[in-house]
Amino acid sequence: MTGATLTRIHLNLASPRVRRDLADASSLHRTVMLLASDGLGPHPRQQAGLLFRLEPTPTGTTPPVLLIQTLHAPDLTRLPATYGTTETRSLTPTLNGLTPGRQVHYRITANPTAHHRLHDDNGRPLPGNYRKRTALTGDQAIAWWHRRATEAGLTLHTLHTTPQSAARTHPNPTDAPASARSASRAQHVLTRFDGIATVTNPHQLRDTLLTGIGRAKSYGAGLLSLAPA
Repeated sequence: MTGATLTRIHLNLASPRVRRDLADASSLHRTVMLLASDGLGPHPRQQAGLLFRLEPTPTGTTPPVLLIQTLHAPDLTRLPATYGTTETRSLTPTLNGLTPGRQVHYRITANPTAHHRLHDDNGRPLPGNYRKRTALTGDQAIAWWHRRATEAGLTLHTLHTTPQSAARTHPNPTDAPASARSASRAQHVLTRFDGIATVTNPHQLRDTLLTGIGRAKSYGAGLLSLAPA
């Protein structure tokens, strides 16, 4: 069984690094990636199984909690000093407890998107694989989540959506050309989905929990969390 873990970081708003990370999803991604091992090749986030999500506190009067999931225990000593207080637990009991017919609470902040074929001025499809990716909101986002949940091995019973602040990113000034640095920030539209579901395919669900769902995983989307209902 995997050694996957979930780490909670109670962020310290007195830390300049925390304040910067909360304002820029690219900066937050770089900080989170410090917890992964070195030498993981060209796709270190995927190799580390690293997924994360900012979790607002119930009252909204305290800093959000940063949830980080990894395939192996993270090296928390690499976090910036005074970044926050941490706690880590194994995901093995959660993964082993997934059985057909079990009801669970679920939560995921996702980046629902769709691809559309591009057409010329006469309405004809452009040659080649020219497609445009668009963000989905409202009923389209709900339909996206129903489809992805079913593919993941869940049957949804209840569903509540909460639009999230867009994950704003801008290039690292040390590795981006001047034209990119002066461009507008990129935004990833995020929606949080909460509710109750029944496990239909435990094997597929375990794989999905470890790999995440959808796009923008480097910017705080895709981490699916489950708890007994």
